[in-house]
Amino acid sequence: MSLESVRAFLEAHAPDIAIIETQESSATVALAAAAHGVAPARIAKTLSLRIGERVVLLVARGDARLDNRKAKAAFGGKPRMLDAEEVAELTGHPVGGVCPFGLARPLPVYCDVSLQAFDEVVPAAGSTRSAIRIAPLRMAALTGAEWVDVCQDPV
Repeated sequence: MSLESVRAFLEAHAPDIAIIETQESSATVALAAAAHGVAPARIAKTLSLRIGERVVLLVARGDARLDNRKAKAAFGGKPRMLDAEEVAELTGHPVGGVCPFGLARPLPVYCDVSLQAFDEVVPAAGSTRSAIRIAPLRMAALTGAEWVDVCQDPV
């Protein structure tokens, strides 16, 4: 179970971080924002992308949109979203619960600089009803993420 892999990851690397489980679904940015009482921008959404033969995870603020020109320059090719089956197979997490923690296999993780506008963000925690609260810099450090500027500027 994907929630359990996230729980194991956090117990090993950040035992002070608690997983928040909700009755409400948090499978979309809007649902997650409502379930956790935060603005949609504070939801740290994780996108699963394929660039050529590579698969990467990009964590961005909930209201951010990928800028194709910036992403192509940063990643060396045009990114394409994975389908739900590929996402589950490669990350071990279902769509709506994807996060950079407790992955089924190691994948490169990138954090968009848009996350740095916040002291705390709310990424999913391996299921569509779980999340954590974490500082963006700590999330990047825990996952070995590289910072990139690949999203459109917030409006």
